[in-house]
Amino acid sequence: MGDDYLLRGISVGVLMQVMAVMFILVNHWGVRRSAVTFTLVVSLSYFAELVGSHTGILFGKYHYTAILQPQIAGVPVLIPLAWMMMLPPAWAIAHFITRKSGRTWSFIVISALAFTAWDLFLDPQMVGWDFWRWEVPGKYFGIPLSNYLGWFVISAILTYITNPTDLPARPLSLVYVLTWILQTLGQGIFWSQPGPAIFGFIGSGIFIVAATIKSKNEPGAD
Repeated sequence: MGDDYLLRGISVGVLMQVMAVMFILVNHWGVRRSAVTFTLVVSLSYFAELVGSHTGILFGKYHYTAILQPQIAGVPVLIPLAWMMMLPPAWAIAHFITRKSGRTWSFIVISALAFTAWDLFLDPQMVGWDFWRWEVPGKYFGIPLSNYLGWFVISAILTYITNPTDLPARPLSLVYVLTWILQTLGQGIFWSQPGPAIFGFIGSGIFIVAATIKSKNEPGAD
């Protein structure tokens, strides 16, 4: 249907998923705690993207094109919202795997890894659509490996700062699983990126399988 509809679809998709995640959190945590978490994740991930896109620190040297709008200081507004739409689902997956939450190191590390695994799908897709560009293309379908280090470090920091305890794990993990399925089908079939689709399917799938196995033995999981 054309590039205009693609951009609208992406915007609507991100907003709908953020709303779904926030609905789950508000229903379980209440408005105040959910709003604090939203503010921390969105504002701090925006700052990380701002610094990263202007200096190359952690992620590597990249910049956003003018395609994704609106932007604030060169960073599309949708980007920090995308962090919010997938970080809590990654927390849920990590909760099932580690049976822990909050500021425990195993939970933080697995959360960051599960979140970073999603970028095995995302970055090649967004670069393919020219939403952002890397100054020096990397080894993973044009994406430098430093980008994944950046995702891991920033998501680990965000998890530590937000200290997510008493998680509504089952509905949030469902969001992670649905995203995994839709990204695999979208990139593998509709967007002609079978390589990232396969690696993303395996990368996120490892955490989903581990969470599924662990959750069967966890009494009282939400």
